[in-house]
Amino acid sequence: MPESVDDLRFFKVVAASETLTAAARGLGCSLPVVSKRLAAMEQRLGVQLVRRGTRRLVLTSEGAVLAKGIDPILADVQRLEEQVSGGSEALRGSLVVESTLGIGRAHIGPLLGEFGARHPDLDVQLTTTPLPVSPHRREFDVAIRVGPIHDSTLRIRRLAENRRVVCASPEYVRRHGAPRTVDELAEHNCILLRENYGDYALWRFGEGPDEFRVRVGGTLSSNDGDIVTGWALEGRGLIMRSTWHVGPMLKDGRLVQVLADVPTPAADVYALHADTEHVPARVTAVLDFLSERLPERLGRA
Repeated sequence: MPESVDDLRFFKVVAASETLTAAARGLGCSLPVVSKRLAAMEQRLGVQLVRRGTRRLVLTSEGAVLAKGIDPILADVQRLEEQVSGGSEALRGSLVVESTLGIGRAHIGPLLGEFGARHPDLDVQLTTTPLPVSPHRREFDVAIRVGPIHDSTLRIRRLAENRRVVCASPEYVRRHGAPRTVDELAEHNCILLRENYGDYALWRFGEGPDEFRVRVGGTLSSNDGDIVTGWALEGRGLIMRSTWHVGPMLKDGRLVQVLADVPTPAADVYALHADTEHVPARVTAVLDFLSERLPERLGRA
């Protein structure tokens, strides 16, 4: 067995990383340090844990067995530490949060900064990604995702309501008018956000069994949500964006909502975490905090 719990935490990061270089970034150390420590673990165990010479990190069968057994052990360690602490409200250890990029920058980052200030003994780590958080990955304590989650082995908790709305600048509406029906979107320059590998030219309307999609088009598209919104603010076309993002601009009049009488599917904000019998106190605390503060923050937006 590895010599310490720290070794298990080390190998958990390695096993969850695509490359040793990525593992080094996640661990906050150099690639030689990671390679040397991994080699020392392999020598001590007498087995190879990771196959060298591949562009992508590949675990051996022994490495996969070790990686699979780490989470229950670390959960037991965490539970023991909490019992020994005598129920102290002080949170300790590390809290790893992963979030999609946009909401991570706009809301989750500031809220975690506030949460970290309340719990100075807790090491809070936030990673943002431009891709949807995979519901099957394990390298986080909590993952934040926008939109419905259809298949996951993780626990899911809704943090806040959210919908996507069609909007434009007042100047665009003055020059081109506002669509009165979704069919009239074909007559407008719709600015497209290329994300999630999906068909980004399909805009979704309706709810539940009445949901339908409308194909739109335009002369501008980007994979960056801020750029797309910036073009709309400049009067260059219509956008469909989440209320968590455009809410402040709708409130102060920089953008106006169109097709407001046509419902859109819910795209609520969710948190995902491991489905274990004992949820660490730090995870429960941050979920409770985000459930309380995120709706307040979005409501003020």
